[in-house]
Amino acid sequence: MFSTTDFRRGLKIEIDGKPFEIVEFQHFKPGKGGAMVRTKLRQMKTGQVLDKTFRSGEKVGKPDMAVQEMQYLYKDGTDFVFMNMENYEQMNVAAENVGNSGGYMKEGDTIKVLLYNGELIDVELPASVLLVVSQTEPGIQGDRVSGATKAATLETGLAVQVPLFINEGDTIKIDTRSGAYLGRE
Repeated sequence: MFSTTDFRRGLKIEIDGKPFEIVEFQHFKPGKGGAMVRTKLRQMKTGQVLDKTFRSGEKVGKPDMAVQEMQYLYKDGTDFVFMNMENYEQMNVAAENVGNSGGYMKEGDTIKVLLYNGELIDVELPASVLLVVSQTEPGIQGDRVSGATKAATLETGLAVQVPLFINEGDTIKIDTRSGAYLGRE
């Protein structure tokens, strides 16, 4: 159990059997009565954000969560298949649980995942990944407008904007938080 004195940004708590992450919190004391803690919580399964106020000293549940390294094997229809590196057990995960992170994972990558009661609910990616450009229009000679970009499809199927000088087969670095082009390797 966590008390409101333990609250901090990023803390994972459980309310009514659902996992939440604290996005923001603020201790305040109204004119009369006891102190309160105003929080903004994000439900980890659905992404829904809600505001909730707790009385000072109130207890909330500690979720059954574990961070584990798993290997991304392949995509099976709409599901992603991961393998536990310790016992080689495979787990099919719905695309909704992986979210936008699926476009940054290559087959064979080792990924940190967040498990809640044995169910994968979040994927933790590195800050940037290296991916190969599988399709893009060729750059036209003389078309050198500063900062101009073109669409490119990467080996994972992810579509990003890249500078005009990038060609098919180039390996590029992509920021996993924003999807922005960072450089060519």
